[in-house]
Amino acid sequence: MKKRTVELVVISDIHLGTYGCQAKELLTYLNSIKPKTLILNGDIIDIWQFRKRYFPKAHLKVIKKIISFASKGTEVIYITGNHDEMLRKFSDTEMGNFKLVDKLVLELDGKKAWFFHGDIFDASIQNAKWLAKLGGWGYDLLILFNQLINWFLVKMGKEKFSLSKKIKNSVKKAVKYINDFEDVAAELAVKNKYDYVVCGHIHQPQMRKHTDKNGSCFYLNSGDWIENLTSLEYHEQEWKLIHYEKEAMESYAEVIEESENLSIEPETLQASFMINHMITSVKKS
Repeated sequence: MKKRTVELVVISDIHLGTYGCQAKELLTYLNSIKPKTLILNGDIIDIWQFRKRYFPKAHLKVIKKIISFASKGTEVIYITGNHDEMLRKFSDTEMGNFKLVDKLVLELDGKKAWFFHGDIFDASIQNAKWLAKLGGWGYDLLILFNQLINWFLVKMGKEKFSLSKKIKNSVKKAVKYINDFEDVAAELAVKNKYDYVVCGHIHQPQMRKHTDKNGSCFYLNSGDWIENLTSLEYHEQEWKLIHYEKEAMESYAEVIEESENLSIEPETLQASFMINHMITSVKKS
Protein backbone atom coordinates (compact mmCIF):
# COMPACT_ATOMS: atom_id res chain seq x y z
CA MET A 1 0.00 0.00 0.00
CA LYS A 2 1.48 3.34 -1.10
CA LYS A 3 2.28 5.79 1.67
CA ARG A 4 2.77 9.54 1.56
CA THR A 5 6.42 10.57 1.66
CA VAL A 6 6.85 13.54 3.98
CA GLU A 7 10.06 15.41 4.75
CA LEU A 8 9.21 16.17 8.37
CA VAL A 9 6.40 15.13 10.72
CA VAL A 10 5.83 16.58 14.19
CA ILE A 11 3.54 14.94 16.75
CA SER A 12 3.23 15.68 20.46
CA ASP A 13 1.14 15.01 23.55
CA ILE A 14 0.28 11.41 22.79
CA HIS A 15 0.19 10.52 26.52
CA LEU A 16 0.80 6.80 26.12
CA GLY A 17 -0.25 4.98 29.26
CA THR A 18 -3.41 7.02 29.88
CA TYR A 19 -7.06 6.25 29.15
CA GLY A 20 -7.41 9.32 26.94
CA CYS A 21 -4.68 8.34 24.47
CA GLN A 22 -6.06 7.62 20.98
CA ALA A 23 -3.30 5.12 20.13
CA LYS A 24 -5.23 3.18 17.46
CA GLU A 25 -5.97 6.33 15.49
CA LEU A 26 -2.35 7.47 15.81
CA LEU A 27 -1.12 4.09 14.60
CA THR A 28 -3.40 4.33 11.56
CA TYR A 29 -2.00 7.78 10.77
CA LEU A 30 1.61 6.60 11.21
CA ASN A 31 0.91 3.69 8.86
CA SER A 32 -0.18 6.17 6.19
CA ILE A 33 3.08 8.12 6.02
CA LYS A 34 6.76 7.63 5.24
CA PRO A 35 8.60 10.49 6.99
CA LYS A 36 12.25 11.34 6.47
CA THR A 37 12.31 12.89 9.94
CA LEU A 38 9.88 12.30 12.81
CA ILE A 39 9.92 14.71 15.74
CA LEU A 40 8.18 13.59 18.93
CA ASN A 41 7.67 16.92 20.69
CA GLY A 42 7.09 15.89 24.30
CA ASP A 43 4.55 14.08 26.48
CA ILE A 44 4.80 10.93 24.40
CA ILE A 45 4.88 8.55 27.37
CA ASP A 46 2.85 9.97 30.25
CA ILE A 47 4.98 9.17 33.28
CA TRP A 48 2.95 11.42 35.60
CA GLN A 49 -0.18 9.30 35.22
CA PHE A 50 1.51 6.02 34.41
CA ARG A 51 -0.36 2.95 35.65
CA LYS A 52 1.50 -0.33 35.91
CA ARG A 53 -1.69 -2.21 35.07
CA TYR A 54 -2.66 -0.03 32.12
CA PHE A 55 -0.51 -0.05 28.98
CA PRO A 56 -2.62 -1.60 26.17
CA LYS A 57 -1.24 -3.37 23.12
CA ALA A 58 -2.15 -0.42 20.90
CA HIS A 59 0.12 1.81 23.02
CA LEU A 60 2.99 -0.67 22.69
CA LYS A 61 2.37 -0.85 18.94
CA VAL A 62 2.89 2.91 18.69
CA ILE A 63 6.33 2.50 20.29
CA LYS A 64 7.06 -0.43 18.00
CA LYS A 65 6.07 1.67 15.00
CA ILE A 66 8.43 4.47 16.07
CA ILE A 67 11.27 1.92 16.35
CA SER A 68 10.27 0.59 12.93
CA PHE A 69 10.60 4.07 11.43
CA ALA A 70 14.15 4.35 12.83
CA SER A 71 15.06 0.90 11.50
CA LYS A 72 14.00 1.96 7.98
CA GLY A 73 16.09 5.13 7.90
CA THR A 74 13.76 7.74 9.40
CA GLU A 75 15.52 10.11 11.77
CA VAL A 76 13.50 9.97 15.00
CA ILE A 77 14.03 12.86 17.44
CA TYR A 78 12.35 12.64 20.84
CA ILE A 79 12.05 16.02 22.59
CA THR A 80 11.20 15.63 26.28
CA GLY A 81 8.13 17.27 27.84
CA ASN A 82 6.84 17.72 31.37
CA HIS A 83 4.83 14.48 31.51
CA ASP A 84 7.91 12.51 30.40
CA GLU A 85 10.44 14.70 32.22
CA MET A 86 12.04 11.64 33.85
CA LEU A 87 13.56 10.92 30.45
CA ARG A 88 15.57 14.14 30.67
CA LYS A 89 18.29 12.23 32.51
CA PHE A 90 18.88 10.48 29.17
CA SER A 91 19.02 13.78 27.23
CA ASP A 92 21.53 14.14 24.39
CA THR A 93 21.60 10.38 23.92
CA GLU A 94 21.97 9.27 20.30
CA MET A 95 21.74 5.70 19.01
CA GLY A 96 21.51 5.06 15.31
CA ASN A 97 18.62 7.08 13.91
CA PHE A 98 17.18 7.77 17.36
CA LYS A 99 17.97 10.91 19.38
CA LEU A 100 16.70 12.15 22.73
CA VAL A 101 16.96 15.90 23.37
CA ASP A 102 15.32 18.70 25.38
CA LYS A 103 15.13 21.16 22.47
CA LEU A 104 16.09 21.27 18.83
CA VAL A 105 17.02 23.73 16.08
CA LEU A 106 16.81 22.66 12.43
CA GLU A 107 17.43 24.46 9.17
CA LEU A 108 14.55 23.95 6.76
CA ASP A 109 15.23 25.20 3.25
CA GLY A 110 17.37 28.06 4.52
CA LYS A 111 15.07 28.97 7.42
CA LYS A 112 15.66 28.25 11.11
CA ALA A 113 13.07 26.24 13.05
CA TRP A 114 13.07 26.06 16.86
CA PHE A 115 11.39 23.04 18.44
CA PHE A 116 10.61 22.57 22.14
CA HIS A 117 7.70 21.19 24.14
CA GLY A 118 6.64 24.40 25.90
CA ASP A 119 6.30 23.50 29.57
CA ILE A 120 9.04 26.01 30.37
CA PHE A 121 6.34 28.72 30.11
CA ASP A 122 4.00 27.01 32.55
CA ALA A 123 4.35 28.62 35.99
CA SER A 124 2.14 25.96 37.59
CA ILE A 125 4.65 23.30 36.60
CA GLN A 126 7.73 25.29 37.58
CA ASN A 127 6.39 26.46 40.96
CA ALA A 128 3.75 23.92 42.03
CA LYS A 129 4.33 20.61 40.29
CA TRP A 130 1.98 18.73 42.60
CA LEU A 131 -0.87 21.03 41.53
CA ALA A 132 -0.07 20.47 37.86
CA LYS A 133 -0.06 16.70 38.40
CA LEU A 134 -3.41 16.91 40.18
CA GLY A 135 -4.75 18.84 37.21
CA GLY A 136 -3.41 16.12 34.93
CA TRP A 137 -5.36 13.45 36.80
CA GLY A 138 -8.51 15.57 36.60
CA TYR A 139 -8.03 16.07 32.86
CA ASP A 140 -7.59 12.32 32.35
CA LEU A 141 -10.83 11.61 34.25
CA LEU A 142 -12.64 14.26 32.21
CA ILE A 143 -11.47 12.65 28.96
CA LEU A 144 -12.57 9.22 30.21
CA PHE A 145 -16.01 10.59 31.09
CA ASN A 146 -16.18 12.32 27.71
CA GLN A 147 -15.48 9.01 25.94
CA LEU A 148 -18.40 7.43 27.77
CA ILE A 149 -20.70 10.29 26.72
CA ASN A 150 -19.55 10.01 23.11
CA TRP A 151 -20.19 6.26 23.13
CA PHE A 152 -23.83 6.94 23.98
CA LEU A 153 -24.03 9.76 21.41
CA VAL A 154 -22.76 7.47 18.64
CA LYS A 155 -25.24 4.78 19.66
CA MET A 156 -28.02 7.35 19.32
CA GLY A 157 -26.76 8.43 15.91
CA LYS A 158 -25.52 11.82 17.08
CA GLU A 159 -22.17 13.54 16.62
CA LYS A 160 -19.38 13.34 19.18
CA PHE A 161 -18.33 16.45 21.06
CA SER A 162 -15.38 17.45 23.21
CA LEU A 163 -16.34 18.35 26.76
CA SER A 164 -12.88 19.67 27.64
CA LYS A 165 -12.76 21.85 24.51
CA LYS A 166 -16.11 23.33 25.41
CA ILE A 167 -14.92 24.07 28.93
CA LYS A 168 -11.60 25.57 27.75
CA ASN A 169 -13.28 27.75 25.14
CA SER A 170 -15.81 29.06 27.65
CA VAL A 171 -13.35 29.89 30.43
CA LYS A 172 -11.71 33.27 29.85
CA LYS A 173 -8.59 32.38 31.86
CA ALA A 174 -8.02 29.27 29.74
CA VAL A 175 -8.36 31.23 26.51
CA LYS A 176 -6.01 33.92 27.85
CA TYR A 177 -3.46 31.28 28.91
CA ILE A 178 -3.40 29.80 25.39
CA ASN A 179 -3.06 33.22 23.76
CA ASP A 180 -0.31 34.25 26.19
CA PHE A 181 1.56 30.98 25.60
CA GLU A 182 1.49 31.48 21.83
CA ASP A 183 2.57 35.12 22.06
CA VAL A 184 5.46 34.46 24.45
CA ALA A 185 6.80 31.58 22.33
CA ALA A 186 6.57 33.66 19.16
CA GLU A 187 8.14 36.75 20.74
CA LEU A 188 11.11 34.70 21.95
CA ALA A 189 11.49 33.15 18.51
CA VAL A 190 11.54 36.58 16.85
CA LYS A 191 14.05 37.86 19.42
CA ASN A 192 16.34 34.89 18.67
CA LYS A 193 15.86 35.27 14.92
CA TYR A 194 14.03 31.99 14.30
CA ASP A 195 11.67 31.76 11.33
CA TYR A 196 9.52 29.05 12.93
CA VAL A 197 8.78 28.10 16.53
CA VAL A 198 7.14 24.68 16.98
CA CYS A 199 5.60 23.66 20.32
CA GLY A 200 3.18 21.21 21.92
CA HIS A 201 2.07 21.15 25.57
CA ILE A 202 -1.20 23.16 25.44
CA HIS A 203 -3.09 20.66 23.22
CA GLN A 204 -4.14 23.49 20.92
CA PRO A 205 -3.25 22.90 17.24
CA GLN A 206 -2.28 26.13 15.56
CA MET A 207 -0.50 27.72 12.61
CA ARG A 208 -0.26 31.50 12.53
CA LYS A 209 2.10 34.31 11.67
CA HIS A 210 3.25 36.50 14.54
CA THR A 211 4.52 40.03 13.95
CA ASP A 212 5.83 42.51 16.49
CA LYS A 213 8.18 45.51 16.54
CA ASN A 214 11.23 43.21 16.34
CA GLY A 215 10.13 41.21 13.30
CA SER A 216 7.99 38.19 12.50
CA CYS A 217 7.90 34.40 12.64
CA PHE A 218 5.46 31.54 12.27
CA TYR A 219 4.10 29.95 15.45
CA LEU A 220 3.07 26.30 15.07
CA ASN A 221 1.61 23.82 17.54
CA SER A 222 1.11 20.14 16.76
CA GLY A 223 -1.90 19.76 19.08
CA ASP A 224 -2.38 16.33 20.66
CA TRP A 225 -3.59 12.72 20.22
CA ILE A 226 -6.24 12.81 22.94
CA GLU A 227 -8.83 15.30 21.68
CA ASN A 228 -7.68 16.97 18.46
CA LEU A 229 -5.76 14.10 16.81
CA THR A 230 -3.46 16.42 14.88
CA SER A 231 0.08 16.60 13.55
CA LEU A 232 2.28 19.01 11.65
CA GLU A 233 3.86 18.09 8.34
CA TYR A 234 6.56 19.98 6.46
CA HIS A 235 7.05 19.06 2.80
CA GLU A 236 8.25 20.96 -0.27
CA GLN A 237 8.80 24.16 1.76
CA GLU A 238 5.25 24.16 3.12
CA TRP A 239 3.80 23.51 6.58
CA LYS A 240 0.44 21.77 6.94
CA LEU A 241 -1.67 21.10 10.02
CA ILE A 242 -3.07 17.59 9.59
CA HIS A 243 -6.34 16.58 11.24
CA TYR A 244 -6.93 12.84 11.50
CA GLU A 245 -9.72 11.73 9.22
CA LYS A 246 -10.87 8.17 9.72
CA GLU A 247 -12.53 7.97 6.32
CA ALA A 248 -9.33 8.92 4.53
CA MET A 249 -7.04 6.66 6.57
CA GLU A 250 -9.10 3.61 7.50
CA SER A 251 -7.49 1.54 4.72
CA TYR A 252 -4.22 1.72 6.68
CA ALA A 253 -5.74 0.53 9.95
CA GLU A 254 -4.93 -3.15 9.50
CA VAL A 255 -1.64 -2.76 7.65
CA ILE A 256 0.85 -5.43 8.77
CA GLU A 257 4.27 -3.87 8.76
CA GLU A 258 7.17 -5.76 7.22
CA SER A 259 9.11 -4.49 10.23
CA GLU A 260 7.58 -7.24 12.33
CA ASN A 261 10.06 -9.62 10.71
CA LEU A 262 12.64 -7.00 9.84
CA SER A 263 16.35 -7.56 10.23
CA ILE A 264 17.36 -4.63 12.44
CA GLU A 265 20.76 -2.97 12.34
CA PRO A 266 22.80 -3.08 15.57
CA GLU A 267 22.50 0.70 16.17
CA THR A 268 18.73 0.57 15.76
CA LEU A 269 18.60 -2.43 18.08
CA GLN A 270 20.43 -0.28 20.65
CA ALA A 271 17.83 2.47 20.22
CA SER A 272 15.08 -0.10 20.67
CA PHE A 273 16.77 -1.34 23.82
CA MET A 274 17.07 2.21 25.13
CA ILE A 275 13.35 2.93 24.61
CA ASN A 276 12.43 -0.35 26.28
CA HIS A 277 14.81 0.48 29.13
CA MET A 278 13.07 3.83 29.56
CA ILE A 279 9.67 2.15 29.75
CA THR A 280 10.98 -0.44 32.20
CA SER A 281 12.44 2.32 34.38
CA VAL A 282 9.08 4.09 34.36
CA LYS A 283 7.22 0.92 35.34
CA LYS A 284 9.55 0.35 38.27
CA SER A 285 9.30 3.93 39.53
